[in-house]
Amino acid sequence: MQHDIETLWQQDKDHFVHPFTDFSDFHQSGCDIIAHSEGAYIYDIKENKYLDGIAGLWCVNIGHGRAELGQVMAEQATKMAYYSPFNNLSNIPAIQLSAKLASLAPDNLNHVFYSCGGSVANDQAIRIVHYYFNQIGKASKKKIISRHSGYHGTTYMASTLTGTVGNNEGFDVVNNLVTHISEANCYRMPEGMNEAEYCDYLVKDFETNLAEMGGADQVAAFIAEPIMGAGGVLVAPDGYHKRIFDLCKANDILYISDEVVTAFGRLGHFFASEAVFGIKPDIIICAKGLTSGYIPLGATLLSDEIYDVIKKPQAKGAVFSTGFTYSGHPVACAVALKNIEIMEREKICENVLAVGPYLEEQLRTLKDLPIVGDVRGSHFMMCIESVANKETKELIPYEANVGKRIAQHCQQRGLIVRPIAHLNVLSPPLIWTRDTVDEVVSILRSAILSTIEDLKTDKYL
Repeated sequence: MQHDIETLWQQDKDHFVHPFTDFSDFHQSGCDIIAHSEGAYIYDIKENKYLDGIAGLWCVNIGHGRAELGQVMAEQATKMAYYSPFNNLSNIPAIQLSAKLASLAPDNLNHVFYSCGGSVANDQAIRIVHYYFNQIGKASKKKIISRHSGYHGTTYMASTLTGTVGNNEGFDVVNNLVTHISEANCYRMPEGMNEAEYCDYLVKDFETNLAEMGGADQVAAFIAEPIMGAGGVLVAPDGYHKRIFDLCKANDILYISDEVVTAFGRLGHFFASEAVFGIKPDIIICAKGLTSGYIPLGATLLSDEIYDVIKKPQAKGAVFSTGFTYSGHPVACAVALKNIEIMEREKICENVLAVGPYLEEQLRTLKDLPIVGDVRGSHFMMCIESVANKETKELIPYEANVGKRIAQHCQQRGLIVRPIAHLNVLSPPLIWTRDTVDEVVSILRSAILSTIEDLKTDKYL
C-alpha cells in the first residue's frame, strides 16, 4: 500500500499528541514514521532499515513480526474478544495466564491483578497496599518510600512515585505521600567510598528517612526497580536490595519490586527479584515484556499474605471495589501466554544469559573514547554516560544535547538507541546474537566519534 508520506507527517504533527514530546523542535521537525518491522529490525515509511536497539521501548523482547502472536490475537478475538471480568465472571486466557505467572514468580506471589500497563499496575499496587493496612487496623501506614531517579510511570500516582529529574516539571503530584531517598548510583557515589561502604551509606539513608517520615507506623511500602531503567540504568551495589528488603520486613513495610522492565528475560530470567537479587517481594509489577509489547497488558502480582487479607469482605455484601473494564482482557492474556510459550520454547532467557555478558564486555570497549565516562548495566539492559571530563565526571552542557546527537548519528548509520539527556540506553530485543553486538558496537563507536567532532565545532568541548 502506497502512503502519502507528506500528508501523514503533517497529520501526525497536527493531531497526535506523543508521549514525552520535545516541543522545542517537534512542530518543525516532526517525527520519523515507522511503517513495519521484522525480527531485530524496524523500517521507516521511506524504507530505511534500522537495528532496533531499544526493543520498541524496553518491551519487544521476542522480536518484531512474530506471526504466532498475530494469529493468537485473531483467533481469540474471533472466539471471544471481550467480556466483563467483574463480579462472578471470568475468561479462560486470564485464568491460564494467572496460573502461569504464579508458577514463574517467586513462590509467595500467587495472585494476579490485571491492568493495561505498568503505570496503572503501580497505581493499583499503592491502592491495594493502603487497603491492606486499613483492613488489618493499621490505617496510619500510608506513606511510600521511593528513590531519586526511579521511574514508575506517568499516571497521577505513578508520577508521584517517580523520581527522575524533570519528569514532573509543570505537573502536580500527590503531596506529602512519597519520600524519595538516594538513588543507588555507583558511578557517582561519594568520593573515597568503595562499593561496600556506599551500600552502608544507602542503607543508612533509608533508615534516616524512615525516622524522619514518622517511623514504621507511618510507612506502608518501599518501591524500587531491581535495576533503574529510565533513570539511567543504575545498578545498585552488591547486597543493597537484600539489605533494604530486610529493613522493610523488620519494620512491617511492604516491598514492591517494579519489574516492568526487568521481567520477562531482560536480565536472563522471567523475574529478576529472586533469581538475580535474592528477594521475594510482597508485590511484583510487570508489563512491557509480558506480551513483548504486541498488545497492552500490565499485572500486579500479590503475595499470599496480602491476598489473605484483601479476600475477606469488609461487610456482608461488600465488594473489593477496584478494577478496570479491561482487567484480564482475553486477547491480551492469550498473547501473553503465547509470548511466554515462545520464550520457553526458543530459550530466550538462555540467549540473554549467553549473549548478555558479551554485550556488556564489548560496550565497555567504548570507554577508551574521551567522552565515555561510564558504561553500565546488565545483560540486555545497558547505558552509556557521556561526560566532558572523565576525571572529574563533569557533564557536557545540557544544551549540547549530547545523548540526542549520538542517537542521531546512530540512526544515520542504521541503529536506534535511546537518548536521555547525557545518556544513551540500549534495551534491545532479546534475540540479538554476538554478530549483532559487534555491528552495534561498531556503529556506536563511529557515532560517538562524529559527535565528539560536532561538540568541538560547537565549542562544547
